[in-house]
Amino acid sequence: MNYFSSNFKLGILGGGQLGKMLLNETRKFDIHTCVLDPSEEAPCKVGSNEFQIGDLMDYDAVFNFGKHVDVLTIEIENVNVNALEDLEKEGVRVYPSSKTLRTIQNKATQKLFYVDHNLPTAPFSRFAYTIEIEDTISNGGLDYPFVWKSAQFGYDGTGVKIVRELKDLENLPNVACITEKLIPFKNELAVIVARNPSGEVKTYPVVEMEFHPEANQVEYVICPARISEDITKKATEVALKAAHAFNHVGLLAVEMFQTEDDEIIINEVAPRPHNSGHQTIEASFTSQFEQHIRAVLDLPLGNTANKLNGIMVNLVGAEGHTGDVVYKNIENIMAMDGVTPHIYGKKQTRPFRKMGHVTIVNEDIVEARKIAENVKNSIQVITE
Repeated sequence: MNYFSSNFKLGILGGGQLGKMLLNETRKFDIHTCVLDPSEEAPCKVGSNEFQIGDLMDYDAVFNFGKHVDVLTIEIENVNVNALEDLEKEGVRVYPSSKTLRTIQNKATQKLFYVDHNLPTAPFSRFAYTIEIEDTISNGGLDYPFVWKSAQFGYDGTGVKIVRELKDLENLPNVACITEKLIPFKNELAVIVARNPSGEVKTYPVVEMEFHPEANQVEYVICPARISEDITKKATEVALKAAHAFNHVGLLAVEMFQTEDDEIIINEVAPRPHNSGHQTIEASFTSQFEQHIRAVLDLPLGNTANKLNGIMVNLVGAEGHTGDVVYKNIENIMAMDGVTPHIYGKKQTRPFRKMGHVTIVNEDIVEARKIAENVKNSIQVITE
C-alpha cells in the first residue's frame, strides 16, 4: 500500500504532545493525518492535515471519525473501546487493538492479565469501592504500607497513593480500585518494545527513571540505564514477554521495578509512545515516534540503538504559577552543548502540568546527568 503522498489516511485519537511529536514524523514522510481531540487548543491542531473536535470517550465521535481513515492509532488510552471494536468489524485497522486497550484501560484487568500470562507483578487486591479497604485492614486482610490505585483514568501520578496509615485513605475518591503490596525497589526501569503486524519486533535500550518525590512524575529519564548486563537482559526479556502476551502492534512501553533482590516486576504498560522514550528523538537512530508510525503501517522497523547517551528532563509547570506560560532562562539552557528543548504548545501552565521536555545527549553518561541537573535548575516554567 502506498502511504506516502497518497490518499491514504492515518487517524490519531488524541491531540496532545505525543500526537504532536508523531506528526513531526508523518510530515517528514508526507502521510495524510486526521486527529480527533476535545480541545480547540490541542498541540496537534497545527500539524495535522485534518483536525476534528470531539470527545474521545464518546462512541459516535470516535466511530464517525474512525470510519473515514484507513489505519487508526492512539496517543492516549482513555478512548471509547466499543467504537474501536465496531470499527475493526468494519475493516478499519486499529492499532493497538480494542482488545489490548480494554485490558489496559482498567488497572484491575491489567493486573489479572499479568497473572494469567505468568508475567511478574506485585501482589494485589481488587475493590469495587475505596471504602471497602478499611474493613479489609481491620479484618487483617491487608497490611501497611500498600499502594492504592484507581482502577481507571489515572495518569502521571494522579490516581496513585502510597498508604502508610488509615488517615491516608481519607481524601481518596470512592471508586473501583486496586491495592498493591509496596515492594522496596532499587530502580524504576522501562523498555519500549516495537512490533508490526508482520511480527517484526525490536526493543529500545533499557532506561532508568528518576522521580519527583512529591508530584510522582518522572524528572529524569536516563538512557542507557546504569544497571548490570544481567538486569538489562532480564528487563528486556520481561518487556518482550509482555508485548508477546498482548500480541501488541505499535509501541508498548513496559514500566518495571528492579527489586532489592534484583527481580524484575511489571508496574504497568502503555500501548503508545511514552515519556520514557522522548530522548530517542535526539539520542537514537530511530525515534520512538517514527518507530510507532513504522509499526502501525507494517513498515520495516528502524534501528533502535543509541547514537549517543541520552537524558530527558520533563518541563512541568512551577508551583504557584497558573496562567499564560513563560519559559524563563530557556536561552541559558540552549547555550549548553547537546541540549535541545521541546515545547509542547500548551499556552496555559499550572503546577506540575507537562509543558515540554529537554533532551541532553553526550558521549559520557555522567557528564550528561550533570548537564541535566543544570538544565533542571536553570529553566523555569512560570507565568509573567
